[in-house]
Amino acid sequence: MDIKQLRQFIHLADSLHFGRASEASHISPSALSRSIKQLEDEVGVSLFDRDNRSVALTAEGNIFLSYARESLTQWNTLKTQLMERTGELQGQISMYCSVTASYSFLFAILSEFRSNYPKIEIKLHTGDPEHAINQVLSGNEDFAITAKPDSLPTGLAFKPIALSPLLFIAPKQGIEGKPRSINKLDETVPMILSEEGIARKRIDRWLKEQTIKPLIYAQVAGNEAIVSMVSLGFGVGVVPQIVLDNSPLANTVDILDISPKLKAYEVGIITLEKKLKNPLVSAFWAQLKSSL
Repeated sequence: MDIKQLRQFIHLADSLHFGRASEASHISPSALSRSIKQLEDEVGVSLFDRDNRSVALTAEGNIFLSYARESLTQWNTLKTQLMERTGELQGQISMYCSVTASYSFLFAILSEFRSNYPKIEIKLHTGDPEHAINQVLSGNEDFAITAKPDSLPTGLAFKPIALSPLLFIAPKQGIEGKPRSINKLDETVPMILSEEGIARKRIDRWLKEQTIKPLIYAQVAGNEAIVSMVSLGFGVGVVPQIVLDNSPLANTVDILDISPKLKAYEVGIITLEKKLKNPLVSAFWAQLKSSL
């Protein structure tokens, strides 16, 4: 068993697809299959159930996945500590964030760090902000920019960098083309809400406290999609101000003055507490400055 094999196993466990995993591992699918078979022979159990159509982790594979992630974390920490003794940090860290967060925060976060640690490579992935916490918890990413949930999962460290109010927005053109002054919500106002996530939990709680049974027009993934649907006149939405500030459609919607206000997003950076033992992760964490 070697570190390269563990990485190959993790790629396959994450993608459950030999083609994508072999591409990520820079080997052929047949070579990856042989490597996984060799790993299974070494540990003495099947790590995957596979046929011509699907790949799935076995119960033993899930146990081994935790070991593989922990082993790679320890190996990277050791390697970095040894490099640190030479006097200059070098290596790679990874970060996950939404496209909106990349516009808003990355320059301020990364410019000083790149100047101080020019040999540390930063690998950036963008995607749905609702996946940010899981990307860090699973070990796929070292850091993520995310809104702090009401209850932070055990094992995560959080450093705040900004506050972003949650706003009620309505189309300037009126809902379905009919001008309408909205200063309160009731069961007659169509709403466009997130499918899941922090904003959805907060608006659901708010609606319950106001004893409003919402008329939900649509449930969508992504705050940018909410701004788009509101701008088209389909209803009232709820989005973080940071999203609206970066939207090209910001001038097509109005911010509603509705009380009580929703609890603001506390935006920050998360990492696994155990990863702070890694000098690369620790160096990045130490230079982060809270703006709150």
